[in-house]
Amino acid sequence: MRRVPRLSYITAGESHGPAVLAVVSGLPAGMDVDVPALDAELARRQGGYGRSGRQRLEEDRAEIVSGLYLGRTIGSPLAILIRNRDARLDDPERTPPVHAPRPGHADLAGALKYRTTDVRGVLERASARETAARTAAGAVARQLMTQIAGAGDSGVAGGSIGPDVFAFVRAIGGEATDVDPTPARCAELRRWRAQSETYCPDPEATRRQVEAIRRAKIEKDTLGGILECHVFGAPPGLGSTMDWRDRLDARLAAAAMSIQAIKAVEIGLGFGVAARPGSRVHDPIGFDRARAGGVAAGFVRASNHAGGIEGGMSNGAPIVVRAAMKPISTLLRGMPSVDLRTLEPVISAYERSDVCAAPAASVVLENVIGFEIAAAMLEKFGGDTLADVRAAHAAYRRSLGEVFPG
Repeated sequence: MRRVPRLSYITAGESHGPAVLAVVSGLPAGMDVDVPALDAELARRQGGYGRSGRQRLEEDRAEIVSGLYLGRTIGSPLAILIRNRDARLDDPERTPPVHAPRPGHADLAGALKYRTTDVRGVLERASARETAARTAAGAVARQLMTQIAGAGDSGVAGGSIGPDVFAFVRAIGGEATDVDPTPARCAELRRWRAQSETYCPDPEATRRQVEAIRRAKIEKDTLGGILECHVFGAPPGLGSTMDWRDRLDARLAAAAMSIQAIKAVEIGLGFGVAARPGSRVHDPIGFDRARAGGVAAGFVRASNHAGGIEGGMSNGAPIVVRAAMKPISTLLRGMPSVDLRTLEPVISAYERSDVCAAPAASVVLENVIGFEIAAAMLEKFGGDTLADVRAAHAAYRRSLGEVFPG
């Protein structure tokens, strides 16, 4: 029998159907769910320079339709509904059949898989509209992490509570920032990100990225980018080296790769490890007695090329995940394709789409990574109620101090 993680979710819904839906299973009872905070994440996902006109039509709101009693979880699956205002899937005049597959999209592969000359059904489900549901699921999981750790128990600089997940746009179309996120700078970088049209915490890089997107729009082209996610304050020991299915880096890479249009994922130094000798890759280990009560139990590193994960387990250093997003495959000017009915050459179909969705994808990345960290925490500190989980987490923190007292 296939093993199902303790905390998991599924999504349902099509791009122009009535709604998209996330069902989150495995949440402990007694957790508060802040619905306005979910809505704030959904609103961030809809923003960013380069988005299509559809974002002005939709106004995503999370509706909790099961799993809560008086605002708290009861241990049953939590169902989150996000209605589509642009619902027109069953109107053939407004949502016509699509016979010319777009290069780079799921269209042709889906046509071959389902043996159809109309790829409408395929593209409706393959659409990144589905990530609204995943963003909501991840936002719930991040609230869980905060409530597991409790106030003042994370060891993160700046007073953060629990593992703090921060994602941003590193580059768009080659226009990049060299900003270096740290726990101490996280609050500042969040403010800069909130002011950026491209969700890049660097005003000068934002300006260049906006200009690159503007040029692509004039040329009826599209752009991708590099997204980066940091997890500060994750406890050591999440994941496992004992079973390949439990390796944390593999789970995070799968979560990032599952986002539409992501084509490559790196943990820490990533591909850079292949060009260096081991002496310039592996992170030297030290011990700082002044930090013995911190998240890493006093162990410190001079570098973090491992991206906070060694042997499939978190090591107490910040977790760093980087993802490369290809340009959107729907080009206003189209690309060479084939009519699936006649097999004659045509220009690919156009569906209303973004010029660049890297800012939105960075929000999705932040939340799917957050979900996997929360799932790993529940596997390590699991219990039927939030109180059980918090007690197990606190006991683990105490035991680290007893084994490595400093």
